[in-house]
Amino acid sequence: FPFPYTPYRIQVQFMEALYGVLEAGRVGIFESPTGTGKSLSLICGALSWLRDWEEKRRQEEARLLMLGAGGQDGLTSQQARPGSADTAGQPDWVTAFVQKKEERDIVDRLKEEQIRRKKREDRLEKIRHNVHLKYAAKRKRCKEDEAKRLLQLSKEALSQGAGQGALDQLDHNEEELILAEYESDDEKKVVSGLEEDDDDLEEEHVTKIYYCSRTHSQLSQFVREVQKSPFGKDTRLVTLGSRQNLCVNEDVQRLGALQLINDRCMEMQKNKHEKNNEENEGKKRRMSRTVCPFYSYEQMQFLCDEVLVEVKDIEQLVTLGRETKACPYYGSRLAIPAAQLVVLPYQMLLHEPTRSAAGIKLKDQVVIIDEAHNLIDTITCIHSAEVSGSQLCCAHSQLSQYMDRYRKRLKAKNLMYIKQILYLLEQFVAMLGGNVNQNPGCQAVSQPGTVLKSINDFLFQSQTDNINLFKVQRYCEKSLISRKLFGFVERYGGPDSAVKTNKENQKLAGLQNFLLTLQGSDKEGDAPMEAEHDQLRIASPLMQIEGFLSALTNANQDGRVILNRQGTVGQSSLKFLLLNPAVHFAKVVEECRAVIIAGGTMQPVADFREELLCCAGVDPARIVEFSCGHVIPPENILPIILCSGPSNQQLEFTYQTRDLPQMMDETGRILCNLCNVVPGGVVCFFPSYEYEKQVYGHWEKTGLLSRLAAKKKIFQEPKKANQVEQVLVEYAKCIKHCSQTGGQMTGALLLSVVGGKMSEGINFSDDLGRCVIMVGMPYPNIRSPELQEKMTWLDKTMPRAAGQAPSRVLIENLCMKAVNQSIGRAIRHQKDFASILLLDHRYTRPAIFNKLPQWIRERTQVKPAFGSAFAELRKVRTHLSYVL
Repeated sequence: FPFPYTPYRIQVQFMEALYGVLEAGRVGIFESPTGTGKSLSLICGALSWLRDWEEKRRQEEARLLMLGAGGQDGLTSQQARPGSADTAGQPDWVTAFVQKKEERDIVDRLKEEQIRRKKREDRLEKIRHNVHLKYAAKRKRCKEDEAKRLLQLSKEALSQGAGQGALDQLDHNEEELILAEYESDDEKKVVSGLEEDDDDLEEEHVTKIYYCSRTHSQLSQFVREVQKSPFGKDTRLVTLGSRQNLCVNEDVQRLGALQLINDRCMEMQKNKHEKNNEENEGKKRRMSRTVCPFYSYEQMQFLCDEVLVEVKDIEQLVTLGRETKACPYYGSRLAIPAAQLVVLPYQMLLHEPTRSAAGIKLKDQVVIIDEAHNLIDTITCIHSAEVSGSQLCCAHSQLSQYMDRYRKRLKAKNLMYIKQILYLLEQFVAMLGGNVNQNPGCQAVSQPGTVLKSINDFLFQSQTDNINLFKVQRYCEKSLISRKLFGFVERYGGPDSAVKTNKENQKLAGLQNFLLTLQGSDKEGDAPMEAEHDQLRIASPLMQIEGFLSALTNANQDGRVILNRQGTVGQSSLKFLLLNPAVHFAKVVEECRAVIIAGGTMQPVADFREELLCCAGVDPARIVEFSCGHVIPPENILPIILCSGPSNQQLEFTYQTRDLPQMMDETGRILCNLCNVVPGGVVCFFPSYEYEKQVYGHWEKTGLLSRLAAKKKIFQEPKKANQVEQVLVEYAKCIKHCSQTGGQMTGALLLSVVGGKMSEGINFSDDLGRCVIMVGMPYPNIRSPELQEKMTWLDKTMPRAAGQAPSRVLIENLCMKAVNQSIGRAIRHQKDFASILLLDHRYTRPAIFNKLPQWIRERTQVKPAFGSAFAELRKVRTHLSYVL
């Protein structure tokens, strides 16, 4: 395997296992701890396989083309079979003719592919070596823009003084709010934008690797690794992202919310398409429709070629889009067929409508899902949806007044679907015990509580089972009704809207007042929403509701509807909960040649294997598991399971015992002792924010906190995400200062929360995390209705494993995944060292112990008493001080 430096032994093993899975077309679950060069192993292993695969394909093509060039003689080996007839009773000459035609078709197709590939390679090579060509299209576009600007100035000069004409133009602009005539199902094939312009030019997709990760920053980091790798110069790579990340049209970006950006972009495409049609047909345009200046096929093709010539991350792609006046969102999609490596967020790959819209074809391709430890949760979240009572009432009010205003202008199909949506909204609010015609913030709920229903029961009880939700969903998608409604509310719903005071518009005054009264009726969160986000949420509730309607089209057995009635109708909500994520993952594993699910901490893997892959129809024989150790020496990590504290208090942090004063005192004593011997930073994880706050308050009262503060400065994890960075900076600064100055203060203590902002994605390398402590076992709240329903569903559908109920396995797996993510924060590179303390005797149970990562499990010591554990920690400190 080509590698930028001499690889670790485990990296070679990783790449060999990865190559084998890709070659055999299997599904692999790969675990490689952070700090072991996982990204580089994935790149070099996968791209080595792809290079070899392409070489084999070329050789096979050459053989077939030679066979075809040989004419009749070249094909005789295929045809000259003894025997008189095939199974259908056909004579030899018929069979031979069919085989000959098939061979000829294959040869013709291969020739076409070769010509297409040669043209693409020549074009890219020309761009790579001719710097003048790079900027020719850019100069041409600048000239076009200047001509348009001068033309616009001329129009403005001519229209000066035409007051009445300007007023008419304002009225014409309202045409954009009117829904176009809608034809459903197969009445008309709807093709838009790029698909229609470029149908005949679409390239065949080459064999490629789709690499997915969680965030855009992780994707950028991966692309930088590719750039540094031996494959960085000759790999055709394209990075995909959302419009929110790739759009370079400032007017669209200003909308802020992703759904608004998406709808506005699609509308501008539609406007361009309609404008082209009108120009082609020679019709005079009745009104001015906004089109996107960056949506030019010629410029996007130029950007596409630039992307394929040189590996670029998402920031470089956006910069190139601005320079070339081309849309990076659509330009990058044009590059998908010819790309060898496509890098994208895994939400885009896992959601089928998004996947189709982006032009991603998975047939016979390879998918690598990195950072996949929470893959099941991600699929569940993507396909779940929640709407509040205030959103339902607000959407009903907006849509009613929209229909009243434009009733005479709307076609029958549009009116029919709008009435269906209004009826759905009325019935959904009624299920929450409210009335859409009254303010949801003033309607008290008579029977508060949480009720779970199957999809069929919910639709039957809400009397909406006679409505075809598939058709309603398609209507919302194709008509862009939420976008039209948002434009309507922008114009007439805001307090600053410039509405002319005529009789018709006075009717809309109620909409303004109603929207203002809804400002305070939504659920209050931990942190107040910013004003502009608040306004967007209120202005476009139908967008959120469309997601809920889409979720209701899932199969009855795969999900549940949760009716959460709290306080007022406005605070209550309807939530769709997906129970079976495998139904949405099945198509990925069915279509792909191979799928790799990779992460730094994948243990326990049973839920990936059983709940995701086997439920998706994957043959267990096709699943391969690979887990490698760490690159650090064995003596650089000391994992200890501590069963009791300094005063021999048994450590068992159950819901019943963890609140006891003696348990909180014992935890404090353990920390005091550790802070005396552990240098640098100590990170202590608690099961929840509430428990961390409770323990902190208790230590304040007993004086334990001041004893801790004498040795380590104490930091607490903030609840607000925007404060995390500041806390980490101060924490690191304090540790660095203490190590430089010496003295009584030896570093800092960070009190964190499992599943919080600092348990994932934050590296406590070197002095930032010399000891990681896990207080108790962070089991999820089993009183949660969602979790209870999931447990019930698993017990009904999954087999028992090793005598354990599937629901019990789920609870343990959720707990141990959270533990493994948190304790993996400490060791981040080959020369790092740290201690890990698990404070609870229950970690010694085999079912729990075996779910620790292998590289930690095989080095873990079980200490029944605190004295021997403390002695080990002192010994390690002495040894490491000597080594350093």
